[in-house]
Amino acid sequence: MNDSNNTYRAIEITSPGKLALVTRKIREPGAGQVRLKVEAAGVCHSDAAAVEGQWPGLQLPRVPGHEIAGRIEAIGEGVTKWKVGQRVGVGWYGGECGECESCRRGDFVTCQNPIIPGITTDGGYAEKAIVEARALASIPDDITAEDAAPLLCAGVTTYNALRNAKLRAGDLVAVQGIGGLGHLGVQFANRMGFTTVAIARGKDKEELARKLGAHHYIDSVAEDAAQALQKLGGANAILATAASGKSMGPLLGGLKARGKLIVVGAAMDPIEVSLPQLLFGSRTIQGELVGTAIDIEDALNFSQRQHVHPMNEVVALEQAPAAYAKMMSNGARFRMVLKM
Repeated sequence: MNDSNNTYRAIEITSPGKLALVTRKIREPGAGQVRLKVEAAGVCHSDAAAVEGQWPGLQLPRVPGHEIAGRIEAIGEGVTKWKVGQRVGVGWYGGECGECESCRRGDFVTCQNPIIPGITTDGGYAEKAIVEARALASIPDDITAEDAAPLLCAGVTTYNALRNAKLRAGDLVAVQGIGGLGHLGVQFANRMGFTTVAIARGKDKEELARKLGAHHYIDSVAEDAAQALQKLGGANAILATAASGKSMGPLLGGLKARGKLIVVGAAMDPIEVSLPQLLFGSRTIQGELVGTAIDIEDALNFSQRQHVHPMNEVVALEQAPAAYAKMMSNGARFRMVLKM
């Protein structure tokens, strides 16, 4: 907090690609909202949608950031479940419109007009944030704000992708990419009881992958990853976390019959697949998108019980532009987190 009781510091997108530290006036939350004192905010690759001006209809200036961990310091009208002082977090899911077909069917995570912190509303690169109370997830006491922040997006994404895949303990599950998503995916796969295979480029990540819980490691530079998976019996599922569609398509051949390629890495290039591999094994390709507030609570509680931890580089708020640049250049090991 700066020297005024009526203002707070925030990082704004002033124009596409430009981030600046500014001072803003504190606002009161509206009906159904709360104001958070932000303690930590994750820097996620999806922040590029706002920072680079890629999101349709984006309005600037905008405070980015959708991995927000903190405490409630003010409550708006109609909010009864939450109390001042509670530890809470908000992820990509910031609220649903309640009117589109997805919402009418109860599928809030695929809402066609979603509230997204850091994109449609101001996000977490700030000392304060106003969010919808219905998007809040309770943070367990034993998880620090710095650890909670990445779990609010990257964590729930990989957790949900695996738990919703109709897999059984002992199934062979491969995680492609040991990065911001993948290093969590390997931990979740191991803790869920799957025979876990890590796939990455080069030998340098093998030791880390095995420490995270991988039972097998495939160097995709030294050998064909699909063939290596078939030597292990074929994968029931492959969690594709690398932001490269080109690298995902060839993995299809590593699946068992009726196996699934689950895509969580947000790549802009297309996935090219061999149709015979897709058809003659009844294999599927599916995407998985984050989760709602209750999904986040499930991911946080599972992480607490099963000792799933993000590997973070923690920096101060004013270092957000450098942290964002490091994340975008693939230099982060593995999540950049802003501490207020």
